[in-house]
Amino acid sequence: MTGQRKDVLIDCDPGIDDALAIALAHGSPALEIVGITTVGGNVALDLTTANALRLREYLGFPGVPVVPGSPGALLRPRLDAAAVHGDSGLGEVRLPPATLPPAPGHAVDFIIETLRARPGEITLTAIGPLTNVALAVRREPRLVEWARELVILGGSYTRGNITPATEFNMAADPEAAAIVFSAGWTVTMIGLDVSRSALATGAVLDRMRALGALGEDLLVPCAEFYGMVTATEGPAIHDACAVAYLIDPSLIEVEPAVVEVETLGRLTSGMTVVDFDLRGRTPNALVGTSIDVARFWDLAMSTYSRINPASRV
Repeated sequence: MTGQRKDVLIDCDPGIDDALAIALAHGSPALEIVGITTVGGNVALDLTTANALRLREYLGFPGVPVVPGSPGALLRPRLDAAAVHGDSGLGEVRLPPATLPPAPGHAVDFIIETLRARPGEITLTAIGPLTNVALAVRREPRLVEWARELVILGGSYTRGNITPATEFNMAADPEAAAIVFSAGWTVTMIGLDVSRSALATGAVLDRMRALGALGEDLLVPCAEFYGMVTATEGPAIHDACAVAYLIDPSLIEVEPAVVEVETLGRLTSGMTVVDFDLRGRTPNALVGTSIDVARFWDLAMSTYSRINPASRV
């Protein structure tokens, strides 16, 4: 680790809320981004990678490797969320084109080699479909020992957002999710039960606007693109919740559980079946159950205020 910072490798599919999560990670003095890997998810892999590259240069960490990975799910057609995130994946945001290319190689190899080089030091956080992580742990099972921790954004123990039972990242690749949860590590699952509470209301957007360039260029256009914002309602900023947990775990209550991922159900494929009643079993997950929303937004705004974009739209 760098000083007291937590070193993090972010696997993602930018994506509006991925963009807000990456900005939160970059702005936090508690975190150091050591790499970003991309996966096909919210939009196609070429777009998620292009968005990660644009964010890297706009936010100002050009030395961090961005490595593209899997274009789609292990066994299924790729789900697409362009209707939610816009054709580009970043809604109405128009960041300057990246001038630096992605790093050579594949995300799976990068994940393995990065954690192999520094066992027990790097937190892996996955805020998109789990395809890259599943392939990495299948290729190198010791990954479960090398990761300091694995924190994901995905799943739910109540209801879904793609189907009544399934959250998008799990629905996008149920087989990959099943591999990850059964790999032998403890998965910290920050799911819809938490992230649905982190709403970008009108008051939140006002705080974003007050941040100047970052608010004008990125934060506000991202939040407004999702849909109607009122004094009490607004879009949920899902992925940033997982990063906020990395910064301050006390923001989110987690409970040990046994989690299995449904892969066969006609109506429930991708459902995270969460059993908090351990009955003597060893839990394979820590599942987020609630979030202190006021403290979450206070942390987010104070963190975003530290960012001085390296380029302007």
